[in-house]
Amino acid sequence: MQEFIQTWGYVAVFLGSLIEGESVILTAGFLAHQGYLSLPKIIMISFIGTLIADQLLYFLGRSYGERVLDKFPKLREKAERAFKLLHKWDAIFMMSFRFIYGIRIISPVVIGMSGIPPKRFAIYNVLAAAVWAILSCSAGYFLGHLFMDQLDQMPKIILGMAIGAGAVIYLYFHFRKKKSLPKV
Repeated sequence: MQEFIQTWGYVAVFLGSLIEGESVILTAGFLAHQGYLSLPKIIMISFIGTLIADQLLYFLGRSYGERVLDKFPKLREKAERAFKLLHKWDAIFMMSFRFIYGIRIISPVVIGMSGIPPKRFAIYNVLAAAVWAILSCSAGYFLGHLFMDQLDQMPKIILGMAIGAGAVIYLYFHFRKKKSLPKV
């Protein structure tokens, strides 16, 4: 299994970073913590993958944006949301769209459609891709540290979570029952 991960893991990181691949990237970070993959390599590969994908989507939007939205009408609502965010926040949106659930893929298309010059988008794209790759891969690595290095504490953590969940459920039903009782 280790050989399989070391052979195909980097390919999976690249392919996952081309799309909304946070789960692949987080898993790769976790595997880096376990020593199966190299954290600097997965950061670099995910950076390159997301950079390429978003540049291609930007140029797709710049050249064929309306046709894409006509061909895939379900994307129109997400595109309108992305347009609103872009017009309101501009540079902040270009730096953060990778972290906004639901509009990650359509955002570079929208940015391309909006008339933002290629050089300007490329600068923001490089910066945002670097931030995303470092944060996403490091988060997986940190989760590996959190879970694997603390395995001896897991029974206590699970017990604490179960007691906490039980208390929340009890309080919910207790207060719900009190609200439904008639006042005397």
